[in-house]
Amino acid sequence: MVDTLTPQQKAAAVMISIGAENAAGVYKYLNEDEIETLTLEISKLKSLSAEESEMVLTSFYQLCLTKKVIDEGGVDYARVVLEKAFGAQQATKLLERVSSTMRSRNFDFIRKADYKNLMAIIQNEHPQTIALILSYATSDQASTIISELPKDKQIMVVERIAKMSSASPDVVGIIEDNLEKKFSSFITFDNSEIGGIDYIADIMNHMDRSNEKYIFDELSKVDEKLAEEIRKRMFVFEDITILDDMAIQRFLRDVDSKDLVLAIKGSNQEVSNLIFKNMSNRQAETIKSDLEYTHNVRLRDVEEAQQRIVAIIRRLEEEGELVIMKGGKDEVIA
Repeated sequence: MVDTLTPQQKAAAVMISIGAENAAGVYKYLNEDEIETLTLEISKLKSLSAEESEMVLTSFYQLCLTKKVIDEGGVDYARVVLEKAFGAQQATKLLERVSSTMRSRNFDFIRKADYKNLMAIIQNEHPQTIALILSYATSDQASTIISELPKDKQIMVVERIAKMSSASPDVVGIIEDNLEKKFSSFITFDNSEIGGIDYIADIMNHMDRSNEKYIFDELSKVDEKLAEEIRKRMFVFEDITILDDMAIQRFLRDVDSKDLVLAIKGSNQEVSNLIFKNMSNRQAETIKSDLEYTHNVRLRDVEEAQQRIVAIIRRLEEEGELVIMKGGKDEVIA
C-alpha cells in the first residue's frame, strides 16, 4: 500500500505518525494552501498498520538524510554516503527525488520573473534553449511566451518541451554562462526531470484558442501521435471545477449514470459537490444512493469512467456546446 500512496498522502501519514503535538509544530511552518492540502489528506487517509507507518517514516528519514548530506558535502559526497548506507539503487532514487525538490527551489526566480522580461531575454534564443528555460517557468508564463513567439518557432518549442525528459548539468551550464548577465545563475547538480507531455499539456491548457488550434494543426503534421497524446492530457476530470454551472449541466446530460457514479467515487469533495449542485434533486438522490452501494471499485475503472466524461466535455467544447474557461486571451460574452 505504501508504494501506491501519493506524496501528499505520505506527508499526511508522517504527520499522523509523529503525533498531534509535533504535527502542530510542523503546521507553523506551512502556508495556507499547504495546510489545507495536508489537513484534507489527513482526514481522508485511512488507518495505517504499524509496519506501513514505519515504512513511510523510514522513507521520510532517508529523504531528510539525503538533503542533509547534499547540503553539507555536495552531491558526489552524498552519493558515496547514501550508497554505503542504502545501496547504489536506493541512493540514486533518493538523489533524484531530492534533486527535483531542490531544482524547483533553485529556479524559483524564473517563476517569479515578469513574463515580458523573460520574453525579452529568451525570444531570440534557439528553440531548444527556449524549451529548456520554459520548463522551469510556470505554465502561465510559458503559455504566454509561446503564444507571442513567431509561428514557426512555436511548434519547435512545443515539440521540444513535450519530448524533453532530462537536462544534463553540462547543457544547463552552457546556458548559465550565456545568460548569467541577465539571469541569476542556473543551479543544478544532476539530471533533473523537466518538460515532458504533462507539462506541455498544462501549458496548452493556458493557451488562447487561436494559438492552441494553430499549434495542434501544425504539430500534427510533424508528429501526429505526439499531438494526440498532448491533447488527451490537456483536460483532466478534476478540471471540472473551472467550468461554470451551465457547462456542467450541459455535459451531465450526455454522461452515462454508471460512469458518473464511478467517476464521483474517485473524485475529491470539491468536484463531487459541484456536480451534485448542478443536478436535479431526483438525479442527485439516485447517484448518491448508487454510491452507497458501490464498493471495492478498481482504480482503473474509475480512471476510465473519468476519461470518458472528459472526452464528452472536450467533444462538446469542440462543437461549441460549452466553454472551458482557460487561461490566455479567450473572451466570453455573457
